[in-house]
Amino acid sequence: MRSRWIQLLLGLVCMVVISSPQYVWTLFTQPLMGSLHASLAQIQITFSLLIVVQTFLSPCQGLLVDKFGPRALLSVGGAATGLGWVLAARASTLADLYLTYGLLCGIGTGIVYVGVIGHMVQWFPDRRGFATGIVAAGYGMGAILTTFPISGTLKDAGYEPALARYGLIFMVVGVVAAQGLRAPIAKSQPATLDAPKASISHLNPSFTPLQMLQTPIFWLMFAMMTMMSTAGLMVTSQIAAFTHDFGIANALVFGLPLLPLALSVDRITNGLTRPFFGWLSDQIGREQTMVIAFTLEGTAMTAWLFTRTNPAIFVVMSGVVLFGWGEIFSLFPSTLTDTYGTGHATTNYGFLYIAQGVGSVLGGPVAALVHDAFRSWMPVFAIIIAMNFATALLAGLALKPMRQRWLINRAAFFRML
Repeated sequence: MRSRWIQLLLGLVCMVVISSPQYVWTLFTQPLMGSLHASLAQIQITFSLLIVVQTFLSPCQGLLVDKFGPRALLSVGGAATGLGWVLAARASTLADLYLTYGLLCGIGTGIVYVGVIGHMVQWFPDRRGFATGIVAAGYGMGAILTTFPISGTLKDAGYEPALARYGLIFMVVGVVAAQGLRAPIAKSQPATLDAPKASISHLNPSFTPLQMLQTPIFWLMFAMMTMMSTAGLMVTSQIAAFTHDFGIANALVFGLPLLPLALSVDRITNGLTRPFFGWLSDQIGREQTMVIAFTLEGTAMTAWLFTRTNPAIFVVMSGVVLFGWGEIFSLFPSTLTDTYGTGHATTNYGFLYIAQGVGSVLGGPVAALVHDAFRSWMPVFAIIIAMNFATALLAGLALKPMRQRWLINRAAFFRML
């Protein structure tokens, strides 16, 4: 029993290490635009490439983790993430930036992220939502440790020392933490009669990726995760641009610069939401929790839009928006594993995680192009708000009844596929 909590702690450390490339990226956009003489849309391709590589390669990465175990693969992932930042510090062209910060960091963070999530759903079959929420919180909150230090280094020394210094730290810590990871002796813990109903899929057949891809439930979940990823990644990648367009880039809130403060608040709420809603979904069901969380984000996005010029409210509402978004990284892997079993959990989630890559393209350069076309963030916000409410409706009206029928007839479906 104690060993799985050690695995949870080590997985959490690994997630913290790989969080900064995504969640402090917005701090680098303005310096990089000036240094590389590039437009916002060109710079944002780096962010999209990071997420696309992280997600589109995740099925292969998940397969490797399932085959060779977490220790070796996550060591490689941690090293690649840090090395990507170290090399990005020397980038003199957009191509250099794409290959280092985009490609190399994307490979490294993808290995670690999908590997840790798959690791947890196998170690915690009775608390799947909570465990995946905890490690996902490490990814969501980890950058809070680096936001102000990196912001200070950027101001005092520039972006090159910031990338080189923290890249080396990520590399060392990530590799060391990965050395303690090991696969469970059995794929799951023994079943108990009082295990939550939403978390007993280990008693049922485990579906291969090919079998899963033949079912409509997977593609519905893929569409839902794509829409939710688009919403959150648009905010994550563009928030620095928001502050400039809304006229509050140089504002102070409680004596602190607005952007680093907002990013720090975002990291806290984006982290806390993952174990909280993961735990809630263990109690009341996955889809019901999705309805609550996705509706919260849509409502918060609307309120944020109407209060966008007030610096203090901007900081608070950005945190509420991220609290309504970050839970997708505990709800979707838990729901997927509940549905298709633990035998191929890491690889299966790798396929669903591709939705994050699609969302990065829509929320990054595509959103920037829409902004440039209309010279306003209003159309972008309108689309994102509509996506939030649409996904909430799909969770309650489509996914829930489909999964109920699936869980009743799962054994029969398994024999048919």
